[in-house]
Amino acid sequence: MPGNSQRRGAVRKSGKGATVGSGGQRRKGLEGKGPTPKATDREYHPAANRVRAASKPSGGKAGYATGSRPQGRPAHGSGRSAGKPSSEIVAGRNAVIEALRAEVPVTTMYVVSKSGRIDADDRVREALKTASGRGIPVLETPRGELDRLTDGAVHQGLAVQVPPYSYVDAANLVDPEAPGIPLVVALDGVTDPRNLGAVIRSVAAFGGHGVVLPERRSAGMTASAWKTSAGAAARVPVARVPNLTRALEKFQKAGFFVLGLDMEGDVQLPGLELATEPVVVVVGSEGKGLSRLVRETCDQVVSIPMSSAVESLNAGVAAGVTLYEIARQRAAAR
Repeated sequence: MPGNSQRRGAVRKSGKGATVGSGGQRRKGLEGKGPTPKATDREYHPAANRVRAASKPSGGKAGYATGSRPQGRPAHGSGRSAGKPSSEIVAGRNAVIEALRAEVPVTTMYVVSKSGRIDADDRVREALKTASGRGIPVLETPRGELDRLTDGAVHQGLAVQVPPYSYVDAANLVDPEAPGIPLVVALDGVTDPRNLGAVIRSVAAFGGHGVVLPERRSAGMTASAWKTSAGAAARVPVARVPNLTRALEKFQKAGFFVLGLDMEGDVQLPGLELATEPVVVVVGSEGKGLSRLVRETCDQVVSIPMSSAVESLNAGVAAGVTLYEIARQRAAAR
């Protein structure tokens, strides 16, 4: 008989059944261990993140969420996509100290290793002491690695990793029990996170109660915004809204006056008569200014007098000047 059938020990089989090879020998191993879990039941799946985010209350105090999965590299840019939380790196000694003093839930502290020759000033010593007292892991990191983690930011040899920022509901900024006359700043089309940070810092300096951002075409609370705010973001609540015009209309129904800043305003800032009332100051982008619908919603459009040598002010500076004038008028009216 041709072939291997004449080989000693050869067995010819017919019919179905296990055959020589891994499929037949390991059939039980291929059966698996049950059905694949649903996406919402897998801890790090985006669908599970969305379910957890939806289950959190929308109100409350601004700050940082806990329990996020750490990521090694910070996110920068004008904002963050919804449903994709990741950690942020806060860099710089002042920003780190402010974060620690505000009890932001820091997950890790990075310090340049001794070979990197960090100058241990009072801020560094305070940061290390606070981290030790709270059980925060402190990692000595080569300067080049910290440069990479902070995406080239000026970290001064010190940085911390924090969970994603938690925005408040805009309705929480309408608080009749808040001290002082209500004062809120809204940003319309401001996409530079450094401008956002500067605005938050001015709001904290002049007694403001919060900041409102649109969800689209706007800067978000990134590490860069936190850095520029010099830690003021820990004290100033920030809200994000789907539609800025609708949000402003709700503030008006709650008794606020909406003041837009524009070069061609109807009223110059020194002549503002609504400073002692509850107000929302709307700051537009440096290039385009206020959008049409937002401008039409404003109760007054205010201009800042300037010399002809300067065409316009950036959003951070314009907000700071306006908030100072409002604070000055309120103090004089007491």
